[in-house]
Amino acid sequence: MLQQWKYNRFSILLILIGILFYWSFGYQLERTDFFKLISLWSVVFFISYKLIQQNSDNWKLLAFAALIFRLVFLFAIPNLSQDFYRFIWDGRMLLEGFNPYLSLPEIWIADGNAPIAQAQELYNGMGTLNGHHYTNYPPVSQFCYFIAALFASKSIIGSAIVFRILIVLADVGTFFFGRKLLKSFNLPPNRIFWYILNPFIIIELAGNLHFEAVMVFFIIWSLYLLQKGYWYWAAVVLALSVSVKLIPLLFLPLFFKNFVFGKEKAFDKKNITSGLFKLIGFYSIVIGTVLLTFAPFLSGEFLNNFSKTISLWFQNFEFNASIFFVIRWIGFQIVGWNVIETAGKILPIIVIVILLGLTFIRKNNTIPQLITAMILGICMYYFLSTTVHPWYIAVPLSLCIFTNYKYPIVWSFVVILSYTAYIHPDFKENLWMVGLEYLSVFAILGWEIYHNTKSSQQPLIASSS
Repeated sequence: MLQQWKYNRFSILLILIGILFYWSFGYQLERTDFFKLISLWSVVFFISYKLIQQNSDNWKLLAFAALIFRLVFLFAIPNLSQDFYRFIWDGRMLLEGFNPYLSLPEIWIADGNAPIAQAQELYNGMGTLNGHHYTNYPPVSQFCYFIAALFASKSIIGSAIVFRILIVLADVGTFFFGRKLLKSFNLPPNRIFWYILNPFIIIELAGNLHFEAVMVFFIIWSLYLLQKGYWYWAAVVLALSVSVKLIPLLFLPLFFKNFVFGKEKAFDKKNITSGLFKLIGFYSIVIGTVLLTFAPFLSGEFLNNFSKTISLWFQNFEFNASIFFVIRWIGFQIVGWNVIETAGKILPIIVIVILLGLTFIRKNNTIPQLITAMILGICMYYFLSTTVHPWYIAVPLSLCIFTNYKYPIVWSFVVILSYTAYIHPDFKENLWMVGLEYLSVFAILGWEIYHNTKSSQQPLIASSS
């Protein structure tokens, strides 16, 4: 009893220290001050690690810590990302009855007739690069931006508060369904705190207002529904995830064996036929629901603008890449110029081949096996991408807690090295730091693959009940 009291006192002290460091992160930090950035980052990671380590049987204290750390940022303006200015712009355009997919912020500013409040301030905040391109945020994200505009149409800080409340609510949902899903797999439910209490998630999502939090919530909820057998509702919820960010579309092929073969070990033609009909129904509901969310915006001009912006991520932008940076270096040695335009067309094809390999070669019959394939698939996509913003890692991090693969947790810590790019006023990446980041990730991934292969007599992850 005395020992438990000592642990609780120490944990409360850690929470108080964490509040101070998160406050400094949210209200005092400049992203150009990398030394302070990585110092604060390291301390809050240590605090979360110790809290989880010493309170594995006290989920209420851990949940309280996760919530209070998020609320520290409630009145903060994001200091590591400026994307939220574009979110506010899109939401206010919707509120005024304009389709955000059909116009550019820079045109409104140049004409001097933007129909929203604080237009110039929002444009300055988002930057000319963002203002020069059409929005690529899907409809459910746009709906969240609209809610912020509805409650705070003339206040940037007010909009940020509404965004933050929505993101925190999404994290609460992830916590709820994540614990349920872990219990259904006979895994320790407090594993959820490696996501919920992870400083990367707290800072990048709740702090910097990235809606990956909402996407992750829908993914975890969908997987829980699928585990419970409600595949039709799982399809609807997965579609909502796609309509937050398009990335979950990558997962669709991986569901094949889960539906067609399920847990059946014997080849049963009747079960396989039934599974195929369910799979077709699942895909139909996902695609139909996604199209339904896009329906209010659909037009030829929308399709042209949206596809044009999406292609930029593959053929124009480059940041925090791994394999692509190696390809780029080889390209400079051979042809003397940046081969991003060519690589941006080839690398997605390689990703598709890898996903098909994971679909038909791996055993993805159960939900736990499916989740493992999802992690490997999305990480292969990121490893081959030309642009990997830190907050992208939220998806593999959220999924890894259901598996024996923990390299996304390591990645969530070392990804901070990518922010060395902001040390320079003209934004210049330090490739040594990027190399160190991915060397750490690949080393842990390689070790885990070796370890799991060596223990192949045992299942890669716990089988579902």
